[in-house]
Amino acid sequence: MTGQQADDVVTAAFLVIGDEILSGRTKDKNIGFVADYMTSIGIDLKEARIVPDETDEIVNAINALRAKYTYVFTSGGIGPTHDDITAESIAKAFGVPLNLDPRAVALLESHYAPGQFTPARQRMARIPEGAELIENKVSKAPGFKIGNVHVMAGVPSIMQAMMDAIAPTLTTGKKMMSETVSADMPESRIAERLSAIQDAHPQTLIGSYPKASEGKFTTQIVIRSRDEDVLLAATKDVAQAVAELSG
Repeated sequence: MTGQQADDVVTAAFLVIGDEILSGRTKDKNIGFVADYMTSIGIDLKEARIVPDETDEIVNAINALRAKYTYVFTSGGIGPTHDDITAESIAKAFGVPLNLDPRAVALLESHYAPGQFTPARQRMARIPEGAELIENKVSKAPGFKIGNVHVMAGVPSIMQAMMDAIAPTLTTGKKMMSETVSADMPESRIAERLSAIQDAHPQTLIGSYPKASEGKFTTQIVIRSRDEDVLLAATKDVAQAVAELSG
């Protein structure tokens, strides 16, 4: 369930933070999840970036993305170790202090056994001033939201739980609908017709995806639109073009 629906398109960017992703040591599983999630709730994911654990890189990316899109979501770099620098980088991007947040401290103190809330773990309670906490039902260490930026953990199960927690607060747009037409021919044979259909139906996005199997080329054509009538009209034109070229 999400918040209110906007008349205009709602956009987002996803920023993955971490040297371990860029080195290949950890395989990213979050970009695909966020792309699917955004599509399902009516938000257009327009950009995904991966940056290293370097303050200036994070600050520059955050400031560029938050000025360009309705929402920015990040994953990675908010753990207890010395190289988890996302929180301090976000604070720097917004020009606010980073302090131990009493709400986060209370959450984590109640989670750990007496004496186990170590200085390293206390790092997870550092939140930029003015930020709202994002609930973490998996391991309790919260994410946070400041401005239009949502900062979440890198561990997929935790990030996904945080996304579920913030979804009701998001303004969403009208969902994109899609239809698929299969063409028993190579992409090149139908490309010109698809271009003309796209021009005739500017409210659609038409993508063609070729496949090859045992020397035979086929094409899957996906038509997308937020308007059902436009979608059906464009799909009918694509199906007709396929039939004519097949004949």
